[in-house]
Amino acid sequence: MRRRDFIGIVAGSTAAWPLVARAQREQVKTVGILLPGTAEDPVFQARLAAFYQELALLGWTIGRNVRIEPRWATANATELRRHTQELVALAPDVILATGDSTVPLLLQATHTIPVVFPLAGDPVGAGFVESLARPGGNATGFMLFEYTMGGKWLELLKEIAPKVARVAVLRDPANPSQAAQFGAMRAVAPALGVEIVPINVRDASELERGVADFGRSGNGGLIPTSSALALRHRDLIITLAAEHKLPAIYWERFFVTNGGLMSYGPDLIDNYRRAAGYVDRILKGEKPGDLPVQTPTKYEMAINLKTAKALGLSVPLGMQQRADEIIE
Repeated sequence: MRRRDFIGIVAGSTAAWPLVARAQREQVKTVGILLPGTAEDPVFQARLAAFYQELALLGWTIGRNVRIEPRWATANATELRRHTQELVALAPDVILATGDSTVPLLLQATHTIPVVFPLAGDPVGAGFVESLARPGGNATGFMLFEYTMGGKWLELLKEIAPKVARVAVLRDPANPSQAAQFGAMRAVAPALGVEIVPINVRDASELERGVADFGRSGNGGLIPTSSALALRHRDLIITLAAEHKLPAIYWERFFVTNGGLMSYGPDLIDNYRRAAGYVDRILKGEKPGDLPVQTPTKYEMAINLKTAKALGLSVPLGMQQRADEIIE
């Protein structure tokens, strides 16, 4: 190679460096996150840690090729709307949105920014997607439960507490997925000899009044349906169940580790890992409308024997053997 040709190549390459650097900066993707909780909540900390870990395994490094914009909106409707507008204004490449309280607001605010939900109760019934196999719009993700889960909770509650004849079902009337969970319980209740009593809950005071009124009658049990509101007031629900001697079943194990009787439901941390896979695929060019909504693949049962003893319950040995975690 002649010297002047070599110098020309080097000079050309040097001139191109700013363009290369600019191109690299433009390749940094932005992921928005909208959560109905607080940054100090250990439940959301564990879920997000799994999401970040999986993103890293897929080649995304914060500060190098991806930027994260989290918004902690709590369960307050005003805060959720404000943070929704903030995220949409940023125009991120994709938004991770948790639950039935966040996704509807995002889908009202944008029809173009991809939205991935790591959990949703009834995405078809709520209008998030056209169908599970072909979502069709700008949202996709993972279901919180299969539609029959409410019936399974009632069966397990009756198994661990056979004398239960009435079950209070705590519902958030603003949550669109509650109908499916409640409907599944009503379908199996007659065969189990159980009366289902719905209690609509909008805040802590309504929760306390409803459970106290229900608890005055004997042979009662309790099932909180999944919602951001129930998650926010989880400690109060556990306390009320103990105070009124109500055997209760919950949808996730953290209730049991904090003193609840038992839980049965999907491994939601695993849902966040899987959601990272969908975020990765969207960042690489796939469309959310082409990615099918998936159901959970891992379910787990946890039982708190100390709580069972306080309620005067003897947990069947077979049930203990089926449990993934026993707290003594």
